[in-house]
Order: sequence, then structure tokens, then C-alpha cells
Amino acid sequence: MLRLTRLLPWWWPPPAAAFPAKNLGLRKVASGVSSPGSASPRALNIFDRDLKRKQKNWAARQPEPMKFDYLKEEVGSRIADRVYDVARDFPLALDVGCGRGYIAQHLNKETVGKFFQTDIAENALKNILETEIPTVSVLADEEFLPFRENTFDLVVSSLSLHWVNDLPRALEQDTDEIQVNYPGMFELMEDLQGMGESNCAWNRKALLHRDTMLAAAAVYGEMYRNEDGSVPATYQIYYMIGWKYHDSQARPAERGSATVSFGELGKINDLMSQGKKSQ
Repeated sequence: MLRLTRLLPWWWPPPAAAFPAKNLGLRKVASGVSSPGSASPRALNIFDRDLKRKQKNWAARQPEPMKFDYLKEEVGSRIADRVYDVARDFPLALDVGCGRGYIAQHLNKETVGKFFQTDIAENALKNILETEIPTVSVLADEEFLPFRENTFDLVVSSLSLHWVNDLPRALEQDTDEIQVNYPGMFELMEDLQGMGESNCAWNRKALLHRDTMLAAAAVYGEMYRNEDGSVPATYQIYYMIGWKYHDSQARPAERGSATVSFGELGKINDLMSQGKKSQ
């Protein structure tokens, strides 16, 4: 899930140290730590899901879609690293909003046995990246997945859920930031369009006047310009990985089975010292 900060001049920019990235030209990456009636009663109908499908399909049809993949490649790699941190394998996994398969390409068949990859855009699925893991591509909306409950051992999602209308507040934790330095605001907007990340909110303005855009670009550059003349945009990433319990994983001890109380933990150093003296 992605949130873009520093797009408008009044948003506070979190700091990050820049480093060059491959095939970005003047762009540099920095590392920081549907149907309206079908949604749940408490969901807000903010985004036009049909428009988002068209935007992603348009982006996937471009002659060089990989030109705009630098952010999705980076985040896909980071999510794969988090999967490897889980000490077990996953026979059946699901990638929700997979795009061209940015997570699967960084995983191996020893960790994931079979990967279902779903996306709202059929053109993205046609350009799925190769991976050693057996995969199944499914055209599906993130809000209406066609799978039975308790089907998968692992569920991942990368840079897709921020356009979902019904998203639990629980995703507002465990955040990462990636800063990209652009030649100017217009290059940033070009790349967002190329990623299929243009605004699809129902209340969006259909057209911004040229004078408004030029004024915004001037203010943006004046307030945030780097020493090398580039302007930064900070992408705030929300990670979510869910997996099913497996017998190979350690279970927590039963409640009340502890042999030492919290009150005695303060004496731990004394107890260890006594133990060493008695040896």
C-alpha cells in the first residue's frame, strides 16, 4: 500500500538519504526505514474502481512499462525479504493486486510452492514477470476476491491496497518510506501516470489549468529543491503479510504455565551470579 507525501507543498516532508538507482535517469531512489452497493456498510466509497482499472490497463499497454517499475520493484523485493524472515515454507500463496508480479520474482520455490496472482487489470497479468514458482493469474478486483476462506497459507500485497475503498484501520502501522528525487514536479506526475497511479477519487478535478500547474511546480521547487536541482517525493509504504499457522512453528506457552513471576525478573542478575558461584 502506498501513500505519496511531498506531492503538495504544504505537506511536511520526512527526511531520507538519497542514492542513485538503476535506469532512473535523473530519478533517484532513497531508502527509508466495483460496485458501490456491494461494499460493507461501514466502507466509504471514495475511489472509482472502474477508472483505476482503466488507468492500470493503460499503464500496462505502454511500450516500456518497466520504465516506471523502479518503485514497485523495490517494494516487491522488500516484501519478499519479510517473507523470508518467517521461518517456514508456504505451499499456497496469494498476491493481491500483483501488477506484473513484483513480489514473486524475488521468491523461490523452496519458500512458496504455488503462487496465485490477482490483479484488476488484465493487461498487467499479460505481462507477468517470469519466476521459478508455479503461478496462476486471476483477473479479480481486490475488493471482491473469488476465493474461499482459509484457502491460502500466505497472503501478500504490494502497492495496490491504497486504492481500495474498504480498508481496515489496522493497516495504519509497521510503515516504510522511499524517497525519489525527480528533475521537477512534471516528471513526478509523468511517472505516477506511467505507474497507473493517477488519482481516481470520485471528487477529483477533471482538469487543472496550465497556469495552476506551473505555479504549483514553482512553489514546489522553491520549497523543497535539493542542492543538485532535483525535487523530492516521499512514498510512504504500508506493509501487510498474513500467513496461516503451521505445526512447524513454535506455539506460545499456555497462560499460567510460567515458573517465574514478573516481580522476580528484577532479581535475575542476582540469581545468575549465585548460580555461577555454586558451579
